[in-house]
This record gives sequence, C-alpha cells and structure tokens, in this order.
Amino acid sequence: MYDIRNIDEFQVGDRVSVAKTVTEADGAMYIAATGDFGPVHVDEGYASTTRFGERLAPGILVAGICTSVLTAELVGTVGVSIRDCFWFTGAVRYGDTLTFDIWISGIDPENRTVDWQASARNEDGTEVLKADATLKFPRKKVTA
Repeated sequence: MYDIRNIDEFQVGDRVSVAKTVTEADGAMYIAATGDFGPVHVDEGYASTTRFGERLAPGILVAGICTSVLTAELVGTVGVSIRDCFWFTGAVRYGDTLTFDIWISGIDPENRTVDWQASARNEDGTEVLKADATLKFPRKKVTA
C-alpha cells in the first residue's frame, strides 16, 4: 500500500483513479482534529439556510483524501509536498462518492521534483476539486 518509491521510477502520464465515499465519520474526525467547526460543516440548521441546503464536508478534508490517494496508490511516501494548490470547484456532501483522478504532469530529475495534478468528481460527474502540486524527493543514498 504505502510503498517507498524513488523519482526515477515515475514517468509523466503515470496515473491512478480511486473512488472514495466521504462519510460522516471522516468529517467528524477531521473537524475534531483541526477545530474546523464552521457551521456549514457541523450545524444542520445553519447549513439548511445556505445555498447548499445541507451540511458540507470540509474542502481541506477532500484535499487530504486526494493527497492520501497520491501517496498510497501512485508515488509512495518518500516525496514531501513543497507546493500545493487546490481549487474547490463544487460542494461535497456527506455520503458523496468521489472519484479521484491523479496523474504525474512533470518530472525534474535535477531538482528531484515531481509535479502532479488531480481532479475529483462526484457521482453525477461534477468536478468538486482540482489540484496542481509538487513533491520533492530525497537524494539517493550513496553506498560505499
């Protein structure tokens, strides 16, 4: 699942697609851990008065799921994020099943960076998240 992979194992265009249902439990754990008690996430009465009509999952939770899919299914755990850009393009409701499509869009071996992009869509095909980010990989260890 969480492999150790080196930058020389990747090619531009490598991709993965994974579906995940965003649950109430996901939201509760994220909100408890971060203190993100925005009323649109936790207060049904308040959320019902918004244009969404119901509570929404936090966008950063969805972005976190995206990066988890990236490391678990595509690039492994060695690279570290040095740039993350997320666009929250649609609402995510608890119970939505999102399909995350993630791909490698660039590799710079000299700087040991991998650029990746992503799109997440709900069951209706509506895009709810876009991402453009960069990982930095460590130098290979030289053995004597």
